[in-house]
Amino acid sequence: MNTQTLISTIPHTSSWSISSSIIMIICNLLCIGLGRYAIKVRGLGPSIPTLGLQGFGLPELLATTSLGHIIGAGAIIGLSSIGITN
Repeated sequence: MNTQTLISTIPHTSSWSISSSIIMIICNLLCIGLGRYAIKVRGLGPSIPTLGLQGFGLPELLATTSLGHIIGAGAIIGLSSIGITN
């Protein structure tokens, strides 16, 4: 295969912009808020006292922000594919 064929098969991905970071932050905050009430068994791991969330520890934070990044990446890819974000 030549280089031109390889370049044409790579999909267009959006570059980093302030709008993509705002979308990611919003998705993460939504997932943290939902996880605060949806996780039934909380506080089994190390706690995070600086955030002011009683019973919401490091495992819960990692789980909710992981889900937030998955949803945020999907939202950014979806919005850029329909032309709303760049």
